[in-house]
Amino acid sequence: MNADQLYAHMRRKKSFLCVGLDSDMQKLPACVRRGESPLFAFNRAIVEATAPFAVAYKPNVAFYEAQGAEGWRQLEATVRYIRRQAPGTLIIADAKRGDIGNTSRLYAEAFFKRMDVDAVTLSPYMGRDTVQPFLEYPGRWAALLALTSNPSASDFEALPLASGRKLYEQVLATSAAWGTADNTMYVVGATQAAMLADIRRLVPEHFLLVPGVGAQGGSLHEVATHGLNRRCGLLVNASRSILYADGGEKFAAAAGEQAREMQRQMAAYLQ
Repeated sequence: MNADQLYAHMRRKKSFLCVGLDSDMQKLPACVRRGESPLFAFNRAIVEATAPFAVAYKPNVAFYEAQGAEGWRQLEATVRYIRRQAPGTLIIADAKRGDIGNTSRLYAEAFFKRMDVDAVTLSPYMGRDTVQPFLEYPGRWAALLALTSNPSASDFEALPLASGRKLYEQVLATSAAWGTADNTMYVVGATQAAMLADIRRLVPEHFLLVPGVGAQGGSLHEVATHGLNRRCGLLVNASRSILYADGGEKFAAAAGEQAREMQRQMAAYLQ
């Protein structure tokens, strides 16, 4: 899927919503946690309820890795289910990988060939050779960490350089030449929305994956105001505000309503 195809998918659904599948065993409703393959059962219900409103899903790999081999099995089952239930929907593995070339090559093979996701989040701080293997798969994406919203992001990301740029700005300017707007996107936290205008000047055509709207307090209005481009250019992720909208047996219906409301707001911006 290239950028034009992703934008066409957004236009059809009138949405740029990405649902984060941060499925935490400790937070699953009791009605799911007691059953077989609880992570997959929970994800399946969430996907079924939100598929009409979402253009992407982003499972955070840590929640599955923590369950060992069984967690990986349920993650793979989730990806296969999304392929069947919501064909054409982008699947992003939130794995935050980043290592030397031969190791990255195997990471790319694991996620793109074995698990069959469309994109992987990556740390670009070891340089081009750590990202290049992910750019060699046609139709797949590298989602590079640019400006994150965690409390200590400024420890490194916002450090001023001799050139006058901040470190994250140099990461954007340098890495944009590694791939294209059809295979590279950037992760920018929603709580950093005020900086989106500056980021857009450096990467005007690239998609931005924006987590943090909802439970983390990011504003959809601010993100859209500063981050939209001519092909939308945004994938706004919501996780906890959708997944855990209800802690009981009506969790899926509540998730669907939350996703519907976000899609309704997004449709107005896409006009």
